[in-house]
Amino acid sequence: MIIIGIDPGVASTGYGIIEKKGNKINFITCGLISTEKEKRIEERISIIYNKIYSFIKKYDVDVMAVEKLFFNKNVKTVMAVGEARGVILLAGFKCKLPIFEYTPLQVKIALTGYGRAEKIQIGNMVKMLLNLKEIPEPDDVADALAIALCHASFERNILLKKG
Repeated sequence: MIIIGIDPGVASTGYGIIEKKGNKINFITCGLISTEKEKRIEERISIIYNKIYSFIKKYDVDVMAVEKLFFNKNVKTVMAVGEARGVILLAGFKCKLPIFEYTPLQVKIALTGYGRAEKIQIGNMVKMLLNLKEIPEPDDVADALAIALCHASFERNILLKKG
């Protein structure tokens, strides 16, 4: 199963793609989709949609895992992230992918067993679990891989609930 994990944002959207075969997890690719602040919001979210859609097709993704939106004091930031999430979810829907959403707390617990884990702890777990030479940067990319790994760890439980 090929999993794309996504940490949404308008200025920068992190993505990470992994493959789960049985109990083995393999790193495929990761990166950052950046948009320019000077561009209109419609153009920025269009860029995000097009890139995510193309990654889904290029890597023959089977499932999408996205960070669930959590409330922030900055309403403008929440709205912008919501717009990015909307086009990301649309890309997954158009590609007929099952889509799962995880809160930062769920991701932290899945990777470290501790809901208040720091970014460096998450990064180190991503590095270790995917056998990478270094922690992926920036944080948005490490977070996206963490979200994909979170889904990989929950996937067995999801299948058990369906059966």
